[in-house]
Amino acid sequence: MKLNLLLVCVLAVATLSHAQKASIKKVELAGEKIIVWYDLEDSNPGTEYQIALYSSQSNFTTALTKVAGDVGAEIKPGADKKIVWNVMEELGPYKGRLSLEVRGRVFMAVARINSISAGQKFKRGKSHLINWRPGNRNPVTIELLKGGKSVATELNQQNTGAFSLLIPPHSKVGKDYTIRITDASNSSDFAMSVPFTVTRKIPLAAKVFPVVAIGSVLLLISPPPPPPPAGIPDPPEPE
Repeated sequence: MKLNLLLVCVLAVATLSHAQKASIKKVELAGEKIIVWYDLEDSNPGTEYQIALYSSQSNFTTALTKVAGDVGAEIKPGADKKIVWNVMEELGPYKGRLSLEVRGRVFMAVARINSISAGQKFKRGKSHLINWRPGNRNPVTIELLKGGKSVATELNQQNTGAFSLLIPPHSKVGKDYTIRITDASNSSDFAMSVPFTVTRKIPLAAKVFPVVAIGSVLLLISPPPPPPPAGIPDPPEPE
């Protein structure tokens, strides 16, 4: 693959204010990959950004997907941020010139789920309160997923930051459950919870134990057989 990289890279950050500063530091060609280094400064270190990399090959219309590093959602400010782009995987045996552009905007997701911790247990057949931090006022779709597949869906819910979600009674017991909250008007804007576990409403041991206990009680209180009546001799032995 022959690649003549035109170093006309721009870091464009939407809603850039006097308290924010962004700059490309350098671009490296490393075998079949391109590495873009940039700084992203913000007086508020808690601000998060949505960062994407574009190339002239698509006329800067579509964000590149074979990228890794400080790219995507929830990128915090800082120095020496790095984007690694696998050119060969994205474009194949490309030959020619390329110019790159890094674009960013302040990231505000539709929701930030903050009430579920990794490994938390939810009982099936019960409702559980889900809390999140809304990013906008658009209606949302709330889904219960198992292994990435939808188990239950609630459409057009208000993005108020709280919802009582019923775990279906016949849901399979398992550890690979998640909650997904999606902007009803933009399916690419969604938030995922960490994985949690769905358990039985009544533990299996609790269902078996009462049967064992009743059997033991009946055995203890069973009366002994009555003695033979007094004064009546035993029948003679047969000859």
